[in-house]
Amino acid sequence: MVVFFSETRRNNGNRSHMKTIAIDIRLVGKGRTGDEAVFRSLTREIIALDRESRYFLLTDETDSGRLAALHHELDAVGKENVQIVSLVGKNRFTWNLFTVPFFLWKQHIDVFHTQYILPVRIPRRTRVLVHIHDVSFCALPWFIGWKDRMWLRLLIPRSLKRADTIIVPSQFTRDEILRYFEGVRSERIAVVPNACSDEFRREISGEDVSETRKRYRLPERYIIAVGTLQPRKNLPFLIRAFAELRKRDSDIKLVLVGNRAAHHFDQAIDHVIAELDLGQQVIFPGFIAQRDVPAVIRGALVYAFPSVYEGFGIPLLEAMSQDVPIAASDIPCLREVAGDAASYFDPSKIDICAETLYTLTIHSDQRKQLIEAGKIRFECFSWKKSAELLASIYYE
Repeated sequence: MVVFFSETRRNNGNRSHMKTIAIDIRLVGKGRTGDEAVFRSLTREIIALDRESRYFLLTDETDSGRLAALHHELDAVGKENVQIVSLVGKNRFTWNLFTVPFFLWKQHIDVFHTQYILPVRIPRRTRVLVHIHDVSFCALPWFIGWKDRMWLRLLIPRSLKRADTIIVPSQFTRDEILRYFEGVRSERIAVVPNACSDEFRREISGEDVSETRKRYRLPERYIIAVGTLQPRKNLPFLIRAFAELRKRDSDIKLVLVGNRAAHHFDQAIDHVIAELDLGQQVIFPGFIAQRDVPAVIRGALVYAFPSVYEGFGIPLLEAMSQDVPIAASDIPCLREVAGDAASYFDPSKIDICAETLYTLTIHSDQRKQLIEAGKIRFECFSWKKSAELLASIYYE
């Protein structure tokens, strides 16, 4: 059931009437990584910030238990101006083609915020924000299945054309959209930076690290990489660099945190591990509870980020929050996020990556320098700041 609320509100500058805002939260609670975290955190912050608008949070979830969990996950319990709306669709195509457009037409929504692919037949009165996390499907199409590539190539241009505002997490992604999509005006693109979740702002003790290490059977000394295990993450390259590092430091391990059963898992990861006989040295801890991830990162010697393409790079901030020095690919997006708080390497040169990793494991002065720079850089990003930016866009 959709519940309507009083439209009584105070005049706040140019915010002369209550807005009705619908946010597509289908990803929240689905076990995804970056894009789910972005929508979860932005939604939670903006409904905490804006108590004057009416928010409809649209999900395809129908299970009552999961819907109750969503209320807690988004901190929506008790907020009278927030309604989580379960919209039923046979599949994602019917959800986009019929279910969401019907809701937007019926409820007179002022602003609709979704990501990548818009529903069809959105009312002209509804202002549309399309969130584009990255355009790797344009830059690295060979890393994506042909069906996904076909749909993205077909539908994304239409979404960008209809959108009143395109939200991106970085200046790099803004420039990439202008590069790959003709006719998109730069003034229609707004940068709303990502941040990392509240778990990474709480205090982590040495005891927490020790207990977490035992819980997930992690080694004493390890390099870590956290995130999706997709081809663009360049993990086979990292494994080869790790193999070179082990020639100088045979006690160190590599921990890869990610879902091996996820869509677009890079099969080359297993092939390289078998080829180099690293089955005992490359560790996949499996599912790690979100609350435990900060301690798992804090226990690492180095955080490795060898990706060849990113739209932002939230894991960089996660590593900074835990005082772990970062070795990252020298690509524009990662430099934009990390600044001087990372040591960079060419993501195509194994020997340089291996040398960077080795240096950060033994060079205490460089480790300290990067950790201190990371503490400063980390404070530049927060979901609260980003929600304030997003709120201003909603009301423009």
